[in-house]
Amino acid sequence: MPTVRYRHYKGGIYELVCEATLESDPTVTMIVYKAANGTIWTRPSTVFFELIEVDGAKVPRFAPLDTPA
Repeated sequence: MPTVRYRHYKGGIYELVCEATLESDPTVTMIVYKAANGTIWTRPSTVFFELIEVDGAKVPRFAPLDTPA
């Protein structure tokens, strides 16, 4: 899987590690991502890719920084 990095709306840079299926609900796809300090995080894909309101404007919670080669 090519490395894809995202910028969180608060400024942090994260690397997408993989997508995973939530065991307790196979209809939920989870995004596994890694912070610069190595911490691993997960969020439902619907939350990871959603638009949120910041200062009255809709922005992506995580915006892609680069495209895979």
